[in-house]
Amino acid sequence: MNATTERDTSTIEFRLTAADRCDSCGAQAYIAAEVNGSELLFCAHHGRKYEEKLRSIATSWHDETARLVETV
Repeated sequence: MNATTERDTSTIEFRLTAADRCDSCGAQAYIAAEVNGSELLFCAHHGRKYEEKLRSIATSWHDETARLVETV
């Protein structure tokens, strides 16, 4: 079963801005991971690509990809 859930993002504080860029390709960053005291920023594509490996070593994982499907 494939269900789509809509999240109410009106009360979520976003910390990534349009000025934050993906460390891999330069696109807008929607994911921030802290690894060994350094923050890594990723677009949705590269965040998903590296998520499995990074989550095992990251001390934090901040994901704002839900902003990509927001409706006004």
